[in-house]
Amino acid sequence: MAKIKELAKKRDILSPGHRLCAGCGASIAVRQILSASDDPVVVANATGCLEVATTIYPYTSWRSSFIHNAFENAAATISGVETMYQSLKKQGKIDKEIKFIAFGGDGGTYDIGLQSLSGALERGHDFVYVCYDNEAYMNTGIQRSSATPRGAWTTTSPCGKVIPGKTQYRKDLTGVVAAHKIPYVAQATLWRWNDLIDKAHKAFYTKGPAFLNILSPCPRGWRFPSEDTIKMTKLAIQTNFWPLYEVENGKWKLNYKPKERLPITEWMEPQGRYKHLLTPENKHLVEEIQQEIDENWERLLILCGEK
Repeated sequence: MAKIKELAKKRDILSPGHRLCAGCGASIAVRQILSASDDPVVVANATGCLEVATTIYPYTSWRSSFIHNAFENAAATISGVETMYQSLKKQGKIDKEIKFIAFGGDGGTYDIGLQSLSGALERGHDFVYVCYDNEAYMNTGIQRSSATPRGAWTTTSPCGKVIPGKTQYRKDLTGVVAAHKIPYVAQATLWRWNDLIDKAHKAFYTKGPAFLNILSPCPRGWRFPSEDTIKMTKLAIQTNFWPLYEVENGKWKLNYKPKERLPITEWMEPQGRYKHLLTPENKHLVEEIQQEIDENWERLLILCGEK
């Protein structure tokens, strides 16, 4: 169990003063995750909000080795670095314990980086991949990705007379990664910070590839006040929009079950990107979205042995 007093004594690897937006979920997630490593880390970062706002030349916010990658190849890059490290250890040229981690947004992970990620996982490299999922290509102007939920407004899935926001359901990337049968896969978010840090520690110290999918709210793209970031992740959990679970060596485990499950409208109402759905003419769409969430939850309960 993560101990907050001990964590508070650690030096942040992502330093203050970066240029990410106020309330950005990605920066909170990164700080929490990196606090879980007791060893030096090498960070690879796909192009995206996190990279652009923390490495504006000639400055950097990273107090670690850092490699900037293209949108699509963070997993390939970090797997190459990890392979070099293993070779140097075998040659006796290095004896230090080092951890390797890659960060990518949903655009660089769910979409254009998926083949790179899949290949690195299949090869069995000893690294952690973290997707900070803000549910759109936020860095380039809030375009829809395959992580964007059904009905959400983006600049490429606008709401209007032709379409009511994105027409497709979001991709289940955590399930896709679990199908690779790697040692550790987990889904987490910011409200349950101790759950996230415990999962990150497990990911760092599991031999072989590990994957963390972290819901990381974007006030700009989701259209909510920046001070409500943690509230948004709490609502995501309590409505079962974003269940907390892990898959360790093929065994599924549910980490949190809401005492009182809230309707999905509780998650939608604070977000401007869903404003158009909360109208009488789109009531049927909300009902369909609720049904899909309920069905996904029931499947998860079965996988985790809860039913």
